[in-house]
Amino acid sequence: MKIGFIGLGIMGKPMVRNLLKAGHEVVAYDIIRTNVEDVAGSGAKPADSAKGVAEQCKLIITMLPNGHHVTSVVMEEDGVLAGAKKGSTLVDMSSIAPLVSQALGKACMEKGIKMLDAPVSGGEPKAVDGTLSIMVGGDEAVFNEVYDILKVMGGSVVLCGDLGAGNTTKLANQVIVALNIAAVSEAFTLSTRTGVDPVKVFQAIRGGLAGSSVMEAKIPMIMDRNFNPGFKVDLHIKDLSNALETAHSVGAPLPFTAMAMEILQNLRADGYGQQDHSAIVKYYEKLTGSEIRK
Repeated sequence: MKIGFIGLGIMGKPMVRNLLKAGHEVVAYDIIRTNVEDVAGSGAKPADSAKGVAEQCKLIITMLPNGHHVTSVVMEEDGVLAGAKKGSTLVDMSSIAPLVSQALGKACMEKGIKMLDAPVSGGEPKAVDGTLSIMVGGDEAVFNEVYDILKVMGGSVVLCGDLGAGNTTKLANQVIVALNIAAVSEAFTLSTRTGVDPVKVFQAIRGGLAGSSVMEAKIPMIMDRNFNPGFKVDLHIKDLSNALETAHSVGAPLPFTAMAMEILQNLRADGYGQQDHSAIVKYYEKLTGSEIRK
């Protein structure tokens, strides 16, 4: 199948490569030309604009940082809707506010374009191995049409409800991930300050109720002092901002999320915004003057 793909960052590049490996033809675009050249080297066909992608493909996937980026790419003069043919499908896999997804869906519907919101979880490692968790919102018939394509990139693909439900689910996911990293950081700071080997603590508790995918992924990185981004602090700030904004609009209190946001903002102020969100531990290390390492 011929698929358009717009947004070739940390996540988009490996997702495109998995589509190519599965035998699909991909027409790719990004505002950073070297990103386009990278995936072209893997077999993707380069395009000069979002409109150019949509003119060539009936299925267009976007993977962009935030809602205003998606809105620009879809709505601008040289954007998706300017080139898409009636009956085309837009699958936005960016993590954005649900209300933005719904507004874009309305604009697409007026042009005869179908839309799903399908944000992902799993970071770069799962994007590379094609095992992302994909949370989808939109019409079930459209979901069924693209399910096999999404399964190329994801280990799980779940329809969560109407348009916007995918991003609502992703916000819930990001709240849990941020608070889990903070909890793990607190716990291992405690054990380190009391002189217990963090490797032994990890081995002892990982198989019990405290074990989690977050701990499995992040504690080895922390102990190795590896903060290369699988998912950046700055992007988690964006997600929690969307979560808090959405929560305020529906009257859902998120006090712990607000606390996690302040930790992340502190990390950004200290210059760690481009590091992996496991750098949350550095907030606790700064307070205690200690480091969690092997």
